[in-house]
Order: sequence, then C-alpha cells, then structure tokens
Amino acid sequence: MATNIKKIAVFTSGGDSPGMNAAIRAVVRTCAYMKVECVAIYRGYDGMIDGDFKPMNARSVNNIINKGGTILKSARCEEFRTAEGRQKAHEQLKKEGVDAFVVIGGDGSFTGALTFNKEFDFPVIGIPGTIDNDIFGTTYTLGFDTALNTVVDAIDKIRDTASSHNRLFFVEVMGRDVGHIALNVGVGAGAEEILIPEENLGLERLLDSLKRSKKSGKSSSIVVVAEGDKIGKNVFELKEYVEEHLPIYDVRVSVLGHMQRGGAPSCFDRVLASRMGVRAVEALLEGKTNLMVGIQDNKIILTPIAQAIKGHTKIDKELIRVSDIMTT
Repeated sequence: MATNIKKIAVFTSGGDSPGMNAAIRAVVRTCAYMKVECVAIYRGYDGMIDGDFKPMNARSVNNIINKGGTILKSARCEEFRTAEGRQKAHEQLKKEGVDAFVVIGGDGSFTGALTFNKEFDFPVIGIPGTIDNDIFGTTYTLGFDTALNTVVDAIDKIRDTASSHNRLFFVEVMGRDVGHIALNVGVGAGAEEILIPEENLGLERLLDSLKRSKKSGKSSSIVVVAEGDKIGKNVFELKEYVEEHLPIYDVRVSVLGHMQRGGAPSCFDRVLASRMGVRAVEALLEGKTNLMVGIQDNKIILTPIAQAIKGHTKIDKELIRVSDIMTT
C-alpha cells in the first residue's frame, strides 16, 4: 500500500450514465474498508474549483446502488480548461488534504484528469461512465447495458403501434460517433434495418431493403438510426426521402433522446461499477496513476488514460453479419 495516500476524492463529470452511483458507492466503501478517508466532490471539475467537498463514509452511500443519474451531480467546466482554473482546483484539493482522486466519466473528463496530473503530479484513476460505450480499453462502459435495455423496451412499445397501423418507424438512438447502441438494440429488438456511422448503408440500399420487407409481407418496419449516421442529414430527412420514394409507407419518427441515460442501472452495470470502483481505489493505494479501469474477457484491467482517450473502439463485425442475416 502506498502510505502517502491518506485521502481520496471521487466525482462524476460529463454526461451522466446509469451505474455512476454504484461506482461512487464502491469507491467510498472501498476507502472505508482500506481505512482511507474519502471525500465527494459535487458538480465535477466545477465543484473542485469551488471547493464543493463533502466527507463520505460507508453509510453516506446507503441506498444509491439502484439509482440512476449521479448523486454528486455533473457539469461541464470551461474554467478547468484553463491553467488558472486548474491551479484553483489544485489549491482546493491541497486545502482539503486530498492526495488523489477517482473521476467517473468519459474521454473529456479523462483528458482533464491527465492534464491535471501532468501539471501537478497528482495521482488520478478513471472509471469509464458513458452509455455510448465509446471508450478504448474496456469492452463495456458503465451505463451501456442499462441504455440497451431501456431502448429495447421503448422499441418493443413502438412496434406495438407500428403493427397496429402498418407504419414504418425510424427510431433515433444516441451514438454521435459510434453505433454500438444502435447495432445492439437493432438486433435485440428485431429491427428491419440498422443505420450506424461505421457502415454507410446508402439510401438506395435502404429503399431496396424496405421494398423487400414490404414484399415479404411485413406489415410494419422498424429502422434503428444512430444519431451520427451519415446517409442523411438527420432522421427527419430520411423520413422525407422514404415518403417521397416509397409512398406506400406511412412513416413516423421517434427520437428517444435523453431517456436513454435515465433509469435504474441494470444488474450488470451495478456489478461492473462495484468491481471498477474497488479496483480504482486499490490502484491508487498501489501507487498507480494515469490509468483507467476497464473490463476485458470478464477481467478487470488497467489501461493508460492516454490510450483510452486516443484509442478508437471497433464495431462488432460479427454482430453486423448476424444483423444482415436476421433482417432477411
């Protein structure tokens, strides 16, 4: 154990995701188990600059493992992007007696932590919390599994309406740069087509697919669209294009939006958050820094934060193949 670390801070930053509270709980209780002081920082890097700290103990995190969002709140902090802002944050941490911190968030949050470490030689460990599953160095990020279940449940309900009225629904899901949510829920919900940024389906192929669906006797169709898909400017343009070229379809659009981030975390995300939180504290006490906790082959691993930020996740080609077969 690195005896120089006596107090660890934990905070959430960037967009919220289900499982963040479970990770906070794991960090706090691991600190209690290891007899290390723990403080929570409210409102991310904003709170760090303002000194918005609160001591935490094992009882402070009762009954939060099942809650969505983050009890510590989250914010995007422009001031932390400046050297002056980071200096203020460092002064607040030293004033509080904090020796290291665990940040739960995405690549923007990790970039801030990495810069902070370089400037002040301050030990930092990251836990990936984002529903997009777009962080390199981990098979799953916190919130991804819960988001999949939320979206599949929504699509199941939309299909009831689509079937009742013989309609085609374009369902837009989150995924500005990656299509992990769209691909997985598309397969899981039995979508007729899946549009993702990584695979340019093309408008003509989309029309051909919809024609085949109609010809095969399908009374309704669901097309899952990642918000970053490139074949149209947006999902509403896709709707207009299909209406113009396939007037036989009664087309509707459903943009699921931020509901995908909400809700109680799944069992998978609760367990993953607990494992990651424990390892984050252990890594700091082992004298490690600038690392992100991840999972691969069901084993908890550590990846340099710099790699996690710069690396790119890859879409599952096997799942694309399965999708093509299932939409026959």
